[in-house]
Amino acid sequence: MRYLSSTLFSGRSPSPTHLLTSFARTSSLCISGFRYLCSGHPCFFPSSRFRSIYWPILRVHPWRPFSVESGLTRTSFSSFPSVGVAMSVVASRADEAISLAKKSWLKSQKEAMLAKYTPFVVCLASGKLEQETFRQYIAQDIHFLRSFARAYEKAEEYADDDDAKATISKLWRAITEEMKLHNSVVQDWGVDPSKEIPPNPATLKYTNFLDATSNGKIEVGKGVGKIVTPFEKTKVAAYIVGAMVPCMRLYAFLGKEIEPFLSLDGSAHLYTSWIKNYSPSTFEEAAVQIEDLLDKLSVPLTGEELDVIQKLYHQAMKLEIDFFLAQPIAQSSVVPLSKLHDPKNRLFIFSDFDLTCTVLDSSAILAEIAIIKAAKSTDLPVADSSINQMSSSELRNYWRDLSGQYTEEYEHCIEILLPAEEAKTFSSENLYQRLEQLSDFEKRANTRVIQSGVLKGMNVNDIKRAGEHLNLQDGCSVFFQKIVGLKERLNADIHILSYCWCADLIRSAFKSVGCIADVTIHSNELDYKDSVSTGEIVRKIESPIDKLHSFRSILDENSSEEHLSVYIGDSVGDLLCLLEADIGIVVGSSESLRRVGKQFGISFIPLFQGLVHKQREFGPDGSLAWKGKSGVLYTVSGWPEIQAFILGHESF
Repeated sequence: MRYLSSTLFSGRSPSPTHLLTSFARTSSLCISGFRYLCSGHPCFFPSSRFRSIYWPILRVHPWRPFSVESGLTRTSFSSFPSVGVAMSVVASRADEAISLAKKSWLKSQKEAMLAKYTPFVVCLASGKLEQETFRQYIAQDIHFLRSFARAYEKAEEYADDDDAKATISKLWRAITEEMKLHNSVVQDWGVDPSKEIPPNPATLKYTNFLDATSNGKIEVGKGVGKIVTPFEKTKVAAYIVGAMVPCMRLYAFLGKEIEPFLSLDGSAHLYTSWIKNYSPSTFEEAAVQIEDLLDKLSVPLTGEELDVIQKLYHQAMKLEIDFFLAQPIAQSSVVPLSKLHDPKNRLFIFSDFDLTCTVLDSSAILAEIAIIKAAKSTDLPVADSSINQMSSSELRNYWRDLSGQYTEEYEHCIEILLPAEEAKTFSSENLYQRLEQLSDFEKRANTRVIQSGVLKGMNVNDIKRAGEHLNLQDGCSVFFQKIVGLKERLNADIHILSYCWCADLIRSAFKSVGCIADVTIHSNELDYKDSVSTGEIVRKIESPIDKLHSFRSILDENSSEEHLSVYIGDSVGDLLCLLEADIGIVVGSSESLRRVGKQFGISFIPLFQGLVHKQREFGPDGSLAWKGKSGVLYTVSGWPEIQAFILGHESF
């Protein structure tokens, strides 16, 4: 890694070949690992303030033209223009290495998350799903199984490869066995299998879609026409399988997610026998088989035909979710939160910004603006500051030294504030006292930055433009757009609490996604004179203590009304607010956050697991209490999961 770092920080523009060769010399990671590294993922940097400065070339869209003001010519925002080319080549080759089935599943993660957070699935996982709802569900499921059996027969007829035919035949036999098992189960639940129960509209939409696809009638692309030639038959076989794979993969995914709850507290789960049919040990093999079959059948297809399969996949996934949502749930459910929340009360949504909303820390963006400024400015007076005499490479090294010093001192500070022994119970007072040490450190670090002068001379319009092009975490902008759209109905109040040195950067980011009028920003500000930064920071939020005070102040202003608060964050700096909120949601994989939390008796629970527990706690009247300062935080995979939990299907 030292060799690669020396290349990146040398001030030279490495060629794509040189960049990849450098990486190969320093790591044996595969292409996907390279893409993960280049994403600026926070796990590569131990602290929250400067960690991204080590990768300034990746801060915003690296190959998007970026105009720098103050008389400078239009230039690329990257100091290394060929890095964008290298990354695009790597990304292209990595995409090619992913199979069609895998690629389609990855593109459907938001839909899969929504299915997981439907009231039906959460209630089923809890074992508290009303039995009448389950009876209606399994009565509808038989129509899916029959449709699958017909589709397998058509696919086997059209496939022209003996191995493919054998695989389809095996899958068909499995579905017929499942139908026999289904008849046995429905009888156990008091449903007469000989009595035909008509499909509901959601079921009918999927079965009609699959039947039409089996007959070459493709709704999402050009129809096949007469199925005569062997190639036409093979193509239809691929289309049929493409429309079936998402159902199989989604059930395998949900089975894996639900299986751990079968022995949640030692008591018998009401739906154990049914859920075990879709557990990894029994269902994963079939899901993998049909995915491999899709990849095999799609080999001779054109790019346009592969696009048709992906569209069929997406449509089938949507129809599956509609099926889950169509199940008649009379009981109260913990999901979505927006439905459970009484709009007479205020819903507060708080979020951190750096690495919670963004891919990279904002300090990296500001650092690169300062470096570009140094590279292009030659008319600054020598007496103004020693910083202004630096070349861009010298300034980059200076930033790197500041970053290294911060990282070293941050890690030392974390070591000091940790108690010698792991706490058995959570104490908010003890944590508050210890984090005061971190607050003092953060303020000293900011003082060092101000005194260095590195933030001096930046044009506010450059900063705003950088904010407009800022890369946000996947699903982040969509979540805020949706919550803003439902703001009045939910009686929601939305706030960003951030250590960022420059609130203009945050405001521009939210303005670019159309949310600035409805999101209140609480952050530090750069001081300007004639639109140029003076190097001073107007300090407002610098520490975990400052964040907590702002959080409490906002709630105190609305203390006369009932409210529910949600805080979303990723680091130790968010810890006090996460714990103070009624619902604290942790994104990312910060090791320091979990390490500190563990030592102070804080529990990190996957959100889905926590909701299943909450569903089991529901009172007879449907009441549920979310309580802050409980020492429990909920972890998520990303913003799509947050959106599925808070807003549900209405927002997708």
